[in-house]
Amino acid sequence: MKDKQSTNKIFMVEPEVFFMNPQTASSNHYQFDDKHENSNQILDSAIGEFRRFKDCLESNGVEVIALKGSSKCPDHIFPNWFITFENKTFQIFSMLAENRRLEKTPEMINYLKQDYKLTEDMSDLESKNKFLESTSSMVFDRTNKVVYLTISPRANAELAKEWCVRNNYELVMFETQSHTGSPIYHTDVLMYVGTTAIGICFEVIKPEYVDHVKEMVMKHHEVVEIRKEQLLEFCGNCLEIQNKNGELLLAMSTRSFCGYTEEQKAKLLLHFKKIVHEEIPTIEKFGGGSARCMLAELF
Repeated sequence: MKDKQSTNKIFMVEPEVFFMNPQTASSNHYQFDDKHENSNQILDSAIGEFRRFKDCLESNGVEVIALKGSSKCPDHIFPNWFITFENKTFQIFSMLAENRRLEKTPEMINYLKQDYKLTEDMSDLESKNKFLESTSSMVFDRTNKVVYLTISPRANAELAKEWCVRNNYELVMFETQSHTGSPIYHTDVLMYVGTTAIGICFEVIKPEYVDHVKEMVMKHHEVVEIRKEQLLEFCGNCLEIQNKNGELLLAMSTRSFCGYTEEQKAKLLLHFKKIVHEEIPTIEKFGGGSARCMLAELF
Protein backbone atom coordinates (compact mmCIF):
# COMPACT_ATOMS: atom_id res chain seq x y z
CA MET A 1 0.00 0.00 0.00
CA LYS A 2 1.50 3.32 -1.08
CA ASP A 3 1.56 6.29 1.28
CA LYS A 4 -0.83 9.13 0.57
CA GLN A 5 0.73 12.41 -0.53
CA SER A 6 -1.20 14.74 1.75
CA THR A 7 -3.09 14.97 5.02
CA ASN A 8 -6.07 16.88 6.43
CA LYS A 9 -4.31 17.71 9.72
CA ILE A 10 -1.83 20.58 9.97
CA PHE A 11 0.48 21.80 12.74
CA MET A 12 1.07 25.57 12.99
CA VAL A 13 2.91 27.81 15.45
CA GLU A 14 1.55 31.23 16.42
CA PRO A 15 4.52 33.57 16.91
CA GLU A 16 5.41 34.94 20.33
CA VAL A 17 7.96 37.18 18.60
CA PHE A 18 8.43 37.97 14.92
CA PHE A 19 11.13 39.96 13.16
CA MET A 20 13.72 39.58 10.43
CA ASN A 21 15.99 36.83 11.75
CA PRO A 22 19.60 38.06 11.38
CA GLN A 23 20.83 34.48 11.81
CA THR A 24 19.13 33.31 8.60
CA ALA A 25 19.63 36.40 6.43
CA SER A 26 22.92 35.27 4.84
CA SER A 27 21.28 32.31 3.08
CA ASN A 28 17.67 33.55 2.71
CA HIS A 29 17.53 36.15 -0.07
CA TYR A 30 13.75 36.56 0.19
CA GLN A 31 13.59 38.31 3.57
CA PHE A 32 13.92 42.06 4.16
CA ASP A 33 15.58 44.09 6.89
CA ASP A 34 13.21 45.49 9.52
CA LYS A 35 15.46 48.00 11.29
CA HIS A 36 13.38 50.99 10.19
CA GLU A 37 10.08 49.36 11.19
CA ASN A 38 8.06 49.33 14.41
CA SER A 39 8.71 45.91 15.98
CA ASN A 40 5.39 45.77 17.87
CA GLN A 41 3.52 46.62 14.70
CA ILE A 42 5.34 43.87 12.78
CA LEU A 43 4.44 41.31 15.46
CA ASP A 44 0.80 42.42 15.60
CA SER A 45 0.53 42.21 11.81
CA ALA A 46 2.17 38.78 11.74
CA ILE A 47 -0.16 37.41 14.43
CA GLY A 48 -3.19 38.78 12.59
CA GLU A 49 -2.04 37.21 9.32
CA PHE A 50 -1.32 33.91 11.06
CA ARG A 51 -4.79 33.77 12.63
CA ARG A 52 -6.56 34.67 9.39
CA PHE A 53 -4.62 32.00 7.50
CA LYS A 54 -5.45 29.43 10.18
CA ASP A 55 -9.15 30.43 10.04
CA CYS A 56 -9.05 30.21 6.24
CA LEU A 57 -7.75 26.63 6.38
CA GLU A 58 -10.29 25.61 9.03
CA SER A 59 -13.18 27.14 7.11
CA ASN A 60 -12.13 24.96 4.17
CA GLY A 61 -12.36 21.78 6.22
CA VAL A 62 -8.74 21.40 7.32
CA GLU A 63 -7.97 20.45 10.94
CA VAL A 64 -5.35 22.82 12.40
CA ILE A 65 -3.39 22.27 15.61
CA ALA A 66 -1.90 25.62 16.69
CA LEU A 67 0.72 25.90 19.42
CA LYS A 68 2.25 29.09 20.82
CA GLY A 69 5.84 29.89 19.86
CA SER A 70 8.83 30.78 22.04
CA SER A 71 10.05 34.31 22.76
CA LYS A 72 13.55 33.19 21.69
CA CYS A 73 12.49 32.11 18.20
CA PRO A 74 11.65 34.74 15.55
CA ASP A 75 11.10 31.99 12.93
CA HIS A 76 8.93 29.72 15.09
CA ILE A 77 6.04 30.50 12.74
CA PHE A 78 7.84 28.24 10.22
CA PRO A 79 7.88 24.76 11.87
CA ASN A 80 10.45 23.14 9.57
CA TRP A 81 12.34 21.03 12.09
CA PHE A 82 10.36 17.77 12.07
CA ILE A 83 8.58 15.37 9.74
CA THR A 84 5.73 12.98 10.52
CA PHE A 85 4.97 9.81 8.59
CA GLU A 86 1.88 7.74 7.94
CA ASN A 87 3.24 4.89 10.10
CA LYS A 88 2.85 7.25 13.10
CA THR A 89 6.56 7.99 13.52
CA PHE A 90 8.33 11.35 13.46
CA GLN A 91 11.89 12.54 13.02
CA ILE A 92 13.70 15.68 14.18
CA PHE A 93 16.22 17.44 11.95
CA SER A 94 19.30 19.65 12.22
CA MET A 95 18.92 23.42 11.75
CA LEU A 96 21.59 25.91 10.67
CA ALA A 97 20.58 29.01 12.70
CA GLU A 98 21.16 28.72 16.44
CA ASN A 99 17.86 30.37 17.32
CA ARG A 100 16.08 27.97 14.98
CA ARG A 101 17.45 25.03 16.99
CA LEU A 102 15.58 26.43 20.00
CA GLU A 103 12.30 25.91 18.12
CA LYS A 104 12.44 22.23 19.11
CA THR A 105 10.82 22.93 22.47
CA PRO A 106 10.06 20.13 24.95
CA GLU A 107 6.40 21.17 24.81
CA MET A 108 6.19 20.68 21.03
CA ILE A 109 8.19 17.44 21.05
CA ASN A 110 5.99 16.08 23.83
CA TYR A 111 2.89 17.09 21.90
CA LEU A 112 4.11 15.11 18.89
CA LYS A 113 5.01 12.14 21.10
CA GLN A 114 1.35 11.79 22.09
CA ASP A 115 0.58 10.45 18.60
CA TYR A 116 3.96 9.64 17.07
CA LYS A 117 7.00 7.59 17.97
CA LEU A 118 10.31 9.47 17.65
CA THR A 119 12.58 7.28 15.50
CA GLU A 120 15.43 9.68 14.73
CA ASP A 121 16.83 12.95 16.08
CA MET A 122 19.59 14.55 14.02
CA SER A 123 20.07 17.54 16.36
CA ASP A 124 23.53 16.36 17.45
CA LEU A 125 24.78 17.01 13.90
CA GLU A 126 24.32 20.75 14.46
CA SER A 127 27.56 20.82 16.47
CA LYS A 128 29.29 19.31 13.41
CA ASN A 129 27.82 21.96 11.09
CA LYS A 130 25.80 19.41 9.15
CA PHE A 131 22.30 20.55 8.35
CA LEU A 132 19.22 19.08 6.72
CA GLU A 133 16.21 21.29 7.34
CA SER A 134 13.39 18.79 7.13
CA THR A 135 10.49 19.48 4.74
CA SER A 136 12.03 22.79 3.65
CA SER A 137 15.21 21.21 2.31
CA MET A 138 13.53 17.99 1.21
CA VAL A 139 10.39 18.12 -0.91
CA PHE A 140 8.64 14.77 -0.67
CA ASP A 141 6.85 12.69 -3.22
CA ARG A 142 5.56 10.40 -0.48
CA THR A 143 3.53 8.15 -2.75
CA ASN A 144 6.44 7.30 -5.05
CA LYS A 145 9.14 7.51 -2.34
CA VAL A 146 11.17 10.30 -3.96
CA VAL A 147 12.90 13.23 -2.25
CA TYR A 148 13.83 16.37 -4.22
CA LEU A 149 16.64 18.46 -2.75
CA THR A 150 18.61 21.51 -3.78
CA ILE A 151 22.06 21.70 -2.20
CA SER A 152 22.49 24.79 -0.01
CA PRO A 153 24.04 25.80 3.32
CA ARG A 154 20.89 24.32 4.90
CA ALA A 155 20.90 21.03 2.97
CA ASN A 156 23.98 18.82 3.30
CA ALA A 157 24.31 16.46 0.33
CA GLU A 158 25.88 13.59 2.30
CA LEU A 159 23.26 13.81 5.05
CA ALA A 160 20.49 13.75 2.46
CA LYS A 161 21.98 10.69 0.74
CA GLU A 162 22.32 8.83 4.04
CA TRP A 163 18.81 9.79 5.12
CA CYS A 164 17.29 8.55 1.85
CA VAL A 165 19.12 5.22 2.07
CA ARG A 166 17.95 4.71 5.67
CA ASN A 167 14.37 5.63 4.87
CA ASN A 168 14.10 3.95 1.47
CA TYR A 169 13.59 7.09 -0.63
CA GLU A 170 15.11 7.84 -4.04
CA LEU A 171 17.06 11.12 -3.93
CA VAL A 172 16.90 13.64 -6.77
CA MET A 173 19.56 16.20 -5.93
CA PHE A 174 20.42 19.33 -7.89
CA GLU A 175 22.00 22.76 -7.65
CA THR A 176 20.18 26.05 -8.13
CA GLN A 177 20.90 29.71 -8.68
CA SER A 178 18.53 32.35 -7.31
CA HIS A 179 17.96 35.90 -8.58
CA THR A 180 21.01 36.93 -6.50
CA GLY A 181 23.29 34.31 -8.05
CA SER A 182 23.49 32.28 -4.82
CA PRO A 183 21.87 28.87 -4.25
CA ILE A 184 18.19 28.89 -3.30
CA TYR A 185 18.15 28.24 0.43
CA HIS A 186 15.24 25.77 0.56
CA THR A 187 13.84 23.40 -2.06
CA ASP A 188 10.27 24.29 -1.08
CA VAL A 189 10.81 27.79 -2.50
CA LEU A 190 11.00 26.45 -6.06
CA MET A 191 8.75 23.36 -6.09
CA TYR A 192 5.92 21.41 -4.49
CA VAL A 193 4.54 17.93 -5.07
CA GLY A 194 0.85 17.05 -5.12
CA THR A 195 -0.92 13.75 -5.71
CA THR A 196 -1.18 14.27 -9.47
CA ALA A 197 0.56 17.61 -10.13
CA ILE A 198 3.97 19.13 -9.44
CA GLY A 199 4.73 22.86 -9.54
CA ILE A 200 8.39 23.56 -10.27
CA CYS A 201 10.71 26.26 -11.59
CA PHE A 202 13.23 24.68 -13.97
CA GLU A 203 14.80 28.07 -14.80
CA VAL A 204 16.68 28.27 -11.48
CA ILE A 205 18.04 24.70 -11.68
CA LYS A 206 21.58 24.55 -13.10
CA PRO A 207 21.49 23.26 -16.71
CA GLU A 208 23.39 20.02 -16.07
CA TYR A 209 20.62 18.83 -13.71
CA VAL A 210 17.50 19.90 -15.60
CA ASP A 211 17.00 16.84 -17.81
CA HIS A 212 17.12 14.41 -14.90
CA VAL A 213 14.80 16.53 -12.75
CA LYS A 214 12.33 16.86 -15.65
CA GLU A 215 12.40 13.12 -16.23
CA MET A 216 11.64 12.45 -12.56
CA VAL A 217 8.85 15.00 -12.06
CA MET A 218 7.11 13.96 -15.28
CA LYS A 219 7.16 10.26 -14.39
CA HIS A 220 3.99 10.30 -12.27
CA HIS A 221 2.68 13.90 -12.42
CA GLU A 222 1.47 16.66 -14.67
CA VAL A 223 3.94 19.53 -14.36
CA VAL A 224 2.97 23.17 -13.88
CA GLU A 225 6.03 25.21 -14.80
CA ILE A 226 6.77 28.26 -12.66
CA ARG A 227 8.83 31.14 -14.05
CA LYS A 228 11.88 32.49 -12.25
CA GLU A 229 10.26 35.87 -11.57
CA GLN A 230 7.24 34.09 -10.06
CA LEU A 231 9.47 32.67 -7.32
CA LEU A 232 9.77 36.22 -6.00
CA GLU A 233 6.00 36.04 -5.47
CA PHE A 234 6.48 32.71 -3.60
CA CYS A 235 4.62 30.78 -6.31
CA GLY A 236 6.71 27.69 -5.56
CA ASN A 237 5.91 27.73 -1.84
CA CYS A 238 2.60 25.85 -1.84
CA LEU A 239 1.26 22.70 -0.17
CA GLU A 240 -1.36 20.14 -1.08
CA ILE A 241 -3.74 19.57 1.85
CA GLN A 242 -6.91 17.50 2.14
CA ASN A 243 -10.19 18.70 3.59
CA LYS A 244 -12.34 16.54 5.86
CA ASN A 245 -14.02 15.00 2.80
CA GLY A 246 -10.67 13.92 1.38
CA GLU A 247 -10.78 16.51 -1.41
CA LEU A 248 -7.43 17.96 -2.48
CA LEU A 249 -6.74 21.65 -1.84
CA LEU A 250 -3.68 23.70 -2.74
CA ALA A 251 -2.67 26.15 0.00
CA MET A 252 -0.69 29.28 -0.85
CA SER A 253 -0.55 32.97 -0.04
CA THR A 254 -2.64 35.55 -1.86
CA ARG A 255 0.61 37.01 -3.20
CA SER A 256 1.40 33.62 -4.76
CA PHE A 257 -2.14 33.30 -6.08
CA CYS A 258 -1.90 36.70 -7.76
CA GLY A 259 1.55 35.77 -9.11
CA TYR A 260 0.14 32.85 -11.10
CA THR A 261 -1.26 33.37 -14.60
CA GLU A 262 -4.88 32.46 -15.31
CA GLU A 263 -3.62 29.64 -17.54
CA GLN A 264 -1.53 28.20 -14.69
CA LYS A 265 -4.45 28.46 -12.25
CA ALA A 266 -6.73 26.66 -14.70
CA LYS A 267 -4.17 23.86 -14.99
CA LEU A 268 -3.87 23.60 -11.21
CA LEU A 269 -7.65 23.41 -10.83
CA LEU A 270 -7.66 20.22 -12.91
CA HIS A 271 -5.82 18.64 -9.96
CA PHE A 272 -7.17 20.49 -6.92
CA LYS A 273 -10.75 21.07 -5.79
CA LYS A 274 -9.81 24.60 -4.73
CA ILE A 275 -6.85 26.94 -4.33
CA VAL A 276 -6.97 28.19 -0.74
CA HIS A 277 -5.09 31.43 -0.11
CA GLU A 278 -4.74 34.21 2.44
CA GLU A 279 -2.79 37.48 2.63
CA ILE A 280 0.40 37.11 4.71
CA PRO A 281 2.56 40.04 3.45
CA THR A 282 4.30 40.83 6.76
CA ILE A 283 5.28 37.20 7.28
CA GLU A 284 6.58 36.97 3.72
CA LYS A 285 8.50 40.24 3.83
CA PHE A 286 10.34 39.84 7.12
CA GLY A 287 10.31 36.05 7.42
CA GLY A 288 11.35 35.33 3.85
CA GLY A 289 8.95 32.38 3.75
CA SER A 290 5.36 31.91 2.67
CA ALA A 291 2.37 29.63 3.15
CA ARG A 292 4.05 26.25 2.80
CA CYS A 293 6.75 27.19 5.34
CA MET A 294 4.02 27.81 7.95
CA LEU A 295 2.46 24.36 7.60
CA ALA A 296 3.78 21.13 9.10
CA GLU A 297 1.85 18.04 8.10
CA LEU A 298 0.49 15.62 10.70
CA PHE A 299 -0.04 12.23 9.03
